[in-house]
Amino acid sequence: MPQTEPPVAPDWRVLASLWPYLREFPLRITIAMACLVAAKLAGTALPMVLKYLVDALDRPDDAIVVVPLALLLGYGALRLANVLFAELRDVVFGRVGERAMRRAALAVFRHLHRLDVEFHLSRRTGGLSRDIERGVAGINFLLRFMLFNILPTLLEIALVAAILLFNFGAGFAVVTTLAVVVYMGFSVVTTEWRTRFVREANRLDSEANTRAIDSLLNYETVKLFGNEAFEAAAYDRQLAHWERAQQQNRLSLAALNAGQALIVSASLTWMMVMAARGVAGGTMTLGDFVAINAYLIQLFVPLNFLGFVYREIRRALTDMQRMFGLLGVQPRIGDGDHALELQGRVPEIVFEGVSFGYGPDRRILDGLDLRIGAGRKVAVVGASGAGKSTVARLLYRFYDPDAGRVLIDGHNLRGLRQESLRAHIGVVPQDTVLFDESIEYNIAYGRPGADRPQIERAARLAHLDGFIARLPEGYATRVGERGLKLSGGEKQRVAIARALLRDPPVMVFDEATSSLDSASEKAILDALREVAQQRTTLVIAHRLSTVVDADEIVVLDHGRIVERGRHAELLAADGAYARLWRMQLREHGEAAVA
Repeated sequence: MPQTEPPVAPDWRVLASLWPYLREFPLRITIAMACLVAAKLAGTALPMVLKYLVDALDRPDDAIVVVPLALLLGYGALRLANVLFAELRDVVFGRVGERAMRRAALAVFRHLHRLDVEFHLSRRTGGLSRDIERGVAGINFLLRFMLFNILPTLLEIALVAAILLFNFGAGFAVVTTLAVVVYMGFSVVTTEWRTRFVREANRLDSEANTRAIDSLLNYETVKLFGNEAFEAAAYDRQLAHWERAQQQNRLSLAALNAGQALIVSASLTWMMVMAARGVAGGTMTLGDFVAINAYLIQLFVPLNFLGFVYREIRRALTDMQRMFGLLGVQPRIGDGDHALELQGRVPEIVFEGVSFGYGPDRRILDGLDLRIGAGRKVAVVGASGAGKSTVARLLYRFYDPDAGRVLIDGHNLRGLRQESLRAHIGVVPQDTVLFDESIEYNIAYGRPGADRPQIERAARLAHLDGFIARLPEGYATRVGERGLKLSGGEKQRVAIARALLRDPPVMVFDEATSSLDSASEKAILDALREVAQQRTTLVIAHRLSTVVDADEIVVLDHGRIVERGRHAELLAADGAYARLWRMQLREHGEAAVA
């Protein structure tokens, strides 16, 4: 069974986090509170009107028709006022709650995009999405129930206790107060006890949800290995743990409901006995008996939900803590207070003594010195695991080097705004992941707001236009989740078109043609050479045939540069590059024969 995560005690101070999202509508909040009070005043007046109505009907005098009719009209008016003020309160406050939910969700969403790559690699997307979903739902619940259930109930308890005290004597007020205190105490203690079952069920629900999302996102891999049954069994194990937790949750809820029912029944019986004795003794009227009964029922109806509301408020607070806690996570890669804007000219890129590792036991680069002149094209090659792609990640500032520095246009990347830096770099990644939108949307993602002729030009340069022309829906064709409806080569061409549309001064090609056949690769390489002109270009390559025209080729081996020079010079040197070249020629020849 999965390990239980440490329980998170709800912090009531998280309520203060809501205030910035609520103060946008102070007038609406004021009106909603006024409607709330008006609705409760009308509601608590109803049993007293009912008392006078019963007493009037119980007296055979001349007012037998006139008084009951007036009271009946008054009773109906108060009942209508109670409902109308409650509805008006909901209508007025609705926009406040919805705007608060929207603002809070947007703030967390933006913050998650500001967090560094390391955070997202260590957290599952399904769990994050559920944290936001539950946090927003928690805001909605708190606003509705704290303002429209807890506060009105407390106000109603105070009003009912005062009415019972001044109209029927201290005994009824004391019993009512005692019953409410016992009821609330029992509900709070029992809810605290069963909260761990609710929390465990929620945790297991999140784990099952995350497992399902992870499996569906990797649908193609599951199919390739025929592991549908394995995935279903794993998902079912998660659901089985959740089912057991839900059973404990359900049993504890039954105990809570039974205890609450016992307290309510005992208090109602006690009060009714007191009222009945008063009527029999002549100290109270039949209307008093009816009014006391109505007040108790009116009081305990909202209290019946106290255990549920208290538990849900705790859960809502915990969910809000999780969501707002994400806002407290500080990115390891951040902009300084005086971060600069990178200018638009074609820059020089310099790596000075850069060392980096993804952990103390996983060192990748060791004292890398690399200079990419403005407008020049430099290729980084080497065996898998040599650190090629890490060079691009450091340039894009997904990570900061452990030692040394990376300069662009003479500025240390640490002193530049990340948004400005990345706006100057176009990347064609090795693994292209597309949005579940149209081809046009995915190409235009390189420059949101680009017009159709610009998108079509980028598609032509990426040799994607012929493929699009054969599609029945053309540019409107949806690519499927993560681009699964396209082949690897088609996805890579979309990525190339997206980068070309961006038209930045720096281009990074990370195995940009790895999924293309030889004919397509030659055509696209010609386009990339054209695009690379007048730009500073970094090419990360495994296939050496794609970098023979580079101004400089750098050979990495275990994070160190072992060779550098132009293609012809490196072949003549007969070193590591020449060995890689001959190996790939041999592999290409064997593939051609096959």
